[in-house]
Amino acid sequence: MAQSLKIKLVRSAVASVKKDQTATCRALGLRKIGDEVEQPDNPSIRGMIFKVKHLVTVEEN
Repeated sequence: MAQSLKIKLVRSAVASVKKDQTATCRALGLRKIGDEVEQPDNPSIRGMIFKVKHLVTVEEN
């Protein structure tokens, strides 16, 4: 596993997405399209990414 993950929001998490997916993006620290955050690589973060995988891109550091 990598030490951290760089997560970028590439599609809107508001328009036609379920409320729980919008909340997951917010919990990851992503608010607007183009926002990029660095999160630790652990199972809980991986699960959140899996839930919104169609909205984000992930890069391992």
